[in-house]
Amino acid sequence: MEIRKYTDIMGVVVIEDIPEGRMVLITANTPGELTGSFGSRLDLPGVKLPDTAAEAALAKYVVTWPVPYQTTPLYIPVPSVDYAFRQGFGTPGWDSLPLTSTTIHLTWPGQKEGITIPSGYLGIAFDRGVFTVPSGAFVYEANVEVVGSYLVVANTNDDGAGEAGKLKYSATATNAIAIVEHYDSSNTRLTFRTLHF
Repeated sequence: MEIRKYTDIMGVVVIEDIPEGRMVLITANTPGELTGSFGSRLDLPGVKLPDTAAEAALAKYVVTWPVPYQTTPLYIPVPSVDYAFRQGFGTPGWDSLPLTSTTIHLTWPGQKEGITIPSGYLGIAFDRGVFTVPSGAFVYEANVEVVGSYLVVANTNDDGAGEAGKLKYSATATNAIAIVEHYDSSNTRLTFRTLHF
């Protein structure tokens, strides 16, 4: 996702797995085990993908990874063992530590496109701005290529779980969240401007 211009930004907690560049709505934060240092995440709002058309009309924020404050590699989820790693993964006796269900990112995920932000992780939500998203972050149809076309947000009930949070074409301005600014057919990237509420 490319952030071209923004006005409003806020830190959030992602309460379900959400691919970067999807439209989300603000909801209650249920941080579970990942409360941060001394509960520092408890006062941040949560974000989620819209389940219904009513929620889709409120999904006006674009979510992305935060700026990193840690070094890579990043392990998602963090592997758990009986005791903390004190000498790294090469400690004798831990040679067979299973990492089969762990994704290891050597580059910060926010520097790549379309990487899913796991539930419980921090994110950044943008409102009112201009953003460019890659193919797969919006529902393609020919009208998406027309500058000025209205875009609404897909939801789970009407469009399926895999489409929730994606922008899609609308013939009317009813419930429109954004308008098309540019469509790059050479690399199927959509640039859109969120509408002011």
